[in-house]
Amino acid sequence: MRTKTLKKNKINVVTLGCSKNVYDSEVLMGQLKASGKDVVHEEEGNIVVINTCGFINNAKEESVNTILEFMQKKEDGEVDKVFVTGCLSERYKPDLQKEIPNVDEYFGTTELPHLLKALGADYKHELIGERLTTTPKNYAYLKIAEGCDRPCSFCAIPLMRGKHKSTPIEDLVTEAEKLAASGVKELILIAQDLTYYGLDLYKKRNLAELLEALVKVEGIEWIRLHYAFPTGFPLDVLDVMNREPKICNYLDIPLQHISDSILKSMRRGTTKEKTTKLIGQFREAVPNMTIRTTLIVGYPGETEENFQELKNWVQEMRFERLGCFTYSHEENTHAFSLEDDVPEEVKIDRANQIMEIQSQISWELNQEKIGQEFKVVIDRKEGNYFVGRTEFDSPDVDNEVLIDASKTYLKTGEFATVKVIEAEDFDLYAEVI
Repeated sequence: MRTKTLKKNKINVVTLGCSKNVYDSEVLMGQLKASGKDVVHEEEGNIVVINTCGFINNAKEESVNTILEFMQKKEDGEVDKVFVTGCLSERYKPDLQKEIPNVDEYFGTTELPHLLKALGADYKHELIGERLTTTPKNYAYLKIAEGCDRPCSFCAIPLMRGKHKSTPIEDLVTEAEKLAASGVKELILIAQDLTYYGLDLYKKRNLAELLEALVKVEGIEWIRLHYAFPTGFPLDVLDVMNREPKICNYLDIPLQHISDSILKSMRRGTTKEKTTKLIGQFREAVPNMTIRTTLIVGYPGETEENFQELKNWVQEMRFERLGCFTYSHEENTHAFSLEDDVPEEVKIDRANQIMEIQSQISWELNQEKIGQEFKVVIDRKEGNYFVGRTEFDSPDVDNEVLIDASKTYLKTGEFATVKVIEAEDFDLYAEVI
């Protein structure tokens, strides 16, 4: 009689959505590894954990399709178990349980200990900063807060992530030290809202103090700021940015719109005048700062006049980096009570118009860089080029610097000084000095 051999379980973590989800997956994988589990990221495994995104329609569709794809694999006997976690699961758990009942279990964004238990692992409180990073070895995300207290009308994040909760400075320093010890040279600070950091713990906006602590971590060479909210931005951060060479002259500050009537309906707590003044303060305080922003077009009630105002303002402000999204009508948000009255094709056309303007601005700004020297970090080799970034560029979303691999050998994760020899809309070509 043949005995069935015990198959060793391998857990495959699949990550969808934003950098906050990447971070959460890394924490989950670190916990699983500490419990002696065999865990991989987006490779073959007989147990699958899908970390979903539920932010806007496209992301929800991708999450649902991924769940269905793995359910098919389960049916075909290619995987044994499928667990679903993350934002989609937090927001739509009852619907998902009804529509896709053969998923083994659904977990929300705050149920990591329960998810670990289902995977046969224990939640270890002492593992501050222990993660299995999935990014290239030279950079890592550092999530400094969870959730959001802002009342933005279009946004479902507070429904999925809860109220703003800052992580104490000492815990973040510990985490940064562990990342540096593993070879990480660049920290990308993320949260739903960096601007709010510290208000709950220290009764004041404390981002500047956090930065002062992080620059002391040996081995970290760049610290980059992502997702700051414009209203109430702590201007002392700019002084630290100016004073500390480790802090990249870079800020990601999603502004969403500029027309006063739209900003009011969006419940952004600011005006065109205040926003324009804030950008002016940034430019004055840190003259060579790169500002990345994101905009939403097609919000309910956005008229052609509102859109023209936004277009003119984009041309006037000449942002170094800009992304544009079409409005997504999200249930249970404040804006869901408004009529989604801008046709989809108009939304898409408006987004395209904004990005066309931005391409031209980006091309012009890049032409000015020809002949200039920059410090770059090498992220990877692709085809005949080493691909790097300057301090003014974040991974995956910004410009890249391409260096001919047939002329120079460079190591991934190392820094090099280069001179720009050619420039396109979103890419620079350079040679090592």
